[in-house]
Amino acid sequence: MAGEDLPVTKQGAATIDGVHTDIVCTAFKDRIFVAVTQYEKLGTIVHVIPDTTPADTRQQNFTTKVLLGKDEPITHVMAKNLAVEICEAPDSKPLLLAIALKEHSPALLKSLQELVSQFKVW
Repeated sequence: MAGEDLPVTKQGAATIDGVHTDIVCTAFKDRIFVAVTQYEKLGTIVHVIPDTTPADTRQQNFTTKVLLGKDEPITHVMAKNLAVEICEAPDSKPLLLAIALKEHSPALLKSLQELVSQFKVW
């Protein structure tokens, strides 16, 4: 087995708005897995696929599908906004995202985007 086929993982934690938040980022050969939790469990699992768009489009679009958990509009919003940080390359891999958060707010989303960018494995 070649060394490039092995998954690369980074994990850590931060306190966001007074709440302990764990993060695990793993890059597999065919996809990226990111778990962000404030409950010490995976929570809702979302599959995020970068859409193929024309070269003149400046904003990346994503297709999201909840695989496990509550299928709520806010889950799709959080997943797409986190995917912007994770799937920044035009040819990026699909993302499997696990989210378990106590609240959903624009301030929390911004903090999570900063946290995700600290644990890049892609």
